[in-house]
Amino acid sequence: MRHHWWLHIKEMYSIVELKGVKFGYRCGYCGNAGGKASYGMWSHTMTVQDYQDLIDRGWRRSGKYVYKPLMNKTCCPQYTIRCHALSFHPSKTHKKTLKKVNRFLSKGEMPVEKHDEGREGEPMDSVHEEGVQPPPQDPLKIDHSDVQDISPSPDTDTANSAAPTTPRDDAEKTTAVTPKPGKGADPNRPLCRKAKDLRKERRLQKEQQKQQEAVSSSVNPSPAKSSSNQPKSLEEFITESLPNDPLHRLEFKRFLCDSPLEAETAPDGPDVGYGSFHQQYWLDGRIVAVGVLDILPFCVSSVYLYYHPDFSSLSLGTYSALREIAFTRQLQQQSPKLSYYYLGFYVHSCPKMRYKGQYRPSDLLCPETYTWVPIERCIPRLDISAYSRLNENARAGDAHALKKLGRVLVLHRRTVMPYAAYARKRKGSNDEKEVEQYASLVGQTCAERILLYRA
Repeated sequence: MRHHWWLHIKEMYSIVELKGVKFGYRCGYCGNAGGKASYGMWSHTMTVQDYQDLIDRGWRRSGKYVYKPLMNKTCCPQYTIRCHALSFHPSKTHKKTLKKVNRFLSKGEMPVEKHDEGREGEPMDSVHEEGVQPPPQDPLKIDHSDVQDISPSPDTDTANSAAPTTPRDDAEKTTAVTPKPGKGADPNRPLCRKAKDLRKERRLQKEQQKQQEAVSSSVNPSPAKSSSNQPKSLEEFITESLPNDPLHRLEFKRFLCDSPLEAETAPDGPDVGYGSFHQQYWLDGRIVAVGVLDILPFCVSSVYLYYHPDFSSLSLGTYSALREIAFTRQLQQQSPKLSYYYLGFYVHSCPKMRYKGQYRPSDLLCPETYTWVPIERCIPRLDISAYSRLNENARAGDAHALKKLGRVLVLHRRTVMPYAAYARKRKGSNDEKEVEQYASLVGQTCAERILLYRA
């Protein structure tokens, strides 16, 4: 009975638990030991529409931890940036990267340079590094053995492949460390498997087979060629100069992955559905990079990318972003409203993070009105001040500002209720300011849809 109740709630609502404000921790952009400030919450489950609305208010996720920089208090303000995928045209730098990868694939030429310039690493608010731990007990008392764990199937196991170890742009760069030899399990014998895991694996294989059938035709997009008086499209640059039998073969595999986002399908949505996906890059049968993508109602949001350091000179960070923009354009053909590619945060005060502004046309999110402003109009303001109200209309405000605190939805003792009813039940409760801060940051619309857990 408890399991059925949870599935019912899970299908209908997002559920979050407050972690609150974090002040005075180290900034990965400027190195300030105590300059960073953000607000965070733990997402037990989340619908793709709610997460779409949250990122359109400056939120971002790192695993199940969802956070929002306090823009006027943090040392390096982080502005959400989105690219108009349909209107995107690669810059000279982007074209250079595509040609470099294609030369390697067709002729085996490995560039000399060692780093993906401009993509040295974007630090995310890490749950564990910053001392934010998952709730000690799931407030919903879920039987996690009944929740399906989605991970790569045995035929795509990377245990014998080169593990991707270098993040693209959402965490500080790490160095691969070779473990010391020692005694352990016999590598010649298969690992013990629980029957529960085997059942999950079989379910997953069936799901992945459906996913592969849906995306098999979208891995290498090949739209009609541009007319002679039109510039080449992104897709044409991606496949340009590649012979039918290249020296190296780059393949792509896409799978659903574990995240707080609940996988969904919709009649007007893309064939692959909505949710979080691993996009794996396989070079001659060896995995060299893995990207994490959130496919949402109006965008593809780039979450993370790891790539093998042996291939850093191929600028896989930039290459994967261009591939993801092309993928967004392909999805838009199936779902017309899905037309944006979100690159995470743009940090103007950190020169090495300005590269994201090269993916144009693009917009930055105003931190006060939560409206989108073309980046060309934002840069002059950001040159003057790291924090700026980007919307030039002084009369404009937040269309989804908190107006009715009593209508905020909460989950208390497995019962969904408005905050007004909860406050009456909990006479003398002193959490009104805490709930008000949360609701003002997520906005009235989300506050009336997302369940805020109250003990």
